[in-house]
Amino acid sequence: MKSIIFISIAIIAFSCSQPNHERNSIGDGEMPNITRDQSGNIHVVYGDGQKILYAVSTNEGKSFSSPIVVSSLPGLAASHMRGPQIAATSKGLIITACTEQGNIYSFIQESANKWVPSVRVNDVDTIAKENLMSLSADGELAFAIWQDLRGGQNAIYGSRSMDGGRTWERNKLIYASPDGSVCECCKPTVLVRGNDVHILFRNSLDGNRDMYLIESSDGGNSFGQAQKLGTGSWALKGCPMDGGNIVLTSAGTIETVWRRKNMVYAAEKNKQEQEIGEGKSCTMETVNNKNVYAWIDGENVIVMKPQGMKKNLGPGSMPVLKALNNEHVLCVWEDDRRIYSEVVAL
Repeated sequence: MKSIIFISIAIIAFSCSQPNHERNSIGDGEMPNITRDQSGNIHVVYGDGQKILYAVSTNEGKSFSSPIVVSSLPGLAASHMRGPQIAATSKGLIITACTEQGNIYSFIQESANKWVPSVRVNDVDTIAKENLMSLSADGELAFAIWQDLRGGQNAIYGSRSMDGGRTWERNKLIYASPDGSVCECCKPTVLVRGNDVHILFRNSLDGNRDMYLIESSDGGNSFGQAQKLGTGSWALKGCPMDGGNIVLTSAGTIETVWRRKNMVYAAEKNKQEQEIGEGKSCTMETVNNKNVYAWIDGENVIVMKPQGMKKNLGPGSMPVLKALNNEHVLCVWEDDRRIYSEVVAL
């Protein structure tokens, strides 16, 4: 009898740890990024060689259109946290993409199957050589940020667009480390909500590679002081090549997720960090004031639901999340140079 119980428990434990293979294939490529428009459609952009590829789901992530080529951009950066970004404004969709030479270009959608180039985002030539950038938008305001070398050391710069990405304003220095450079190989993340701009980045300060938050309440015209997240620090000689993510709940709370050493932490602004799992390459989303997290544990994509339950989506890397409704999120990731998605019930 004991052996039967033991076998039953082992079977249950094994089944909980295994992926159920519900993933859908979107297309060949790397470094997916996603956004959701005001109609609830989910838009995905990613890179494949020199090609920027785009697909859309109009049925809450159940299926995606066949990918179309936005542009072929020589030297497109699309690996190791570096890849095209997409955002939805009240004037339409914007894609930004960086080249290995260090230039950031923007594209706007004229129709469902037609994208056109607009202008270069950086106003000094070839200064984004780390190719690490982020894009976010809300209403008419779009804001792009990146690591910038124009001062000789990597600093956080940004630019805003008020016309759906057709033009970009003069570049602005947002943060420069007094120790010389921010963490060189970690992607910063920007979040725009209303007239507020929130930026999460990994700093390099006093020998530590900790996460910082810097914010603007006037549409990116000015920014406050950078604020360290978490009570602990990560003393590291080198770059972990790992960023984080930031969300704003419907209650107006800023929530972040990031890695320190081999652990993933969640931290509400001005509160102590909470350890949520072991891994790297973490991201998050908020659904009905509850947080959903995703990260890489070993070689598998893990999604943690608001109740703390974890779901293994199988092999992959670079997950991104987007809320579909109050009961489901969409996870998109890459595995072996192919883009996959799965709807996760909460």
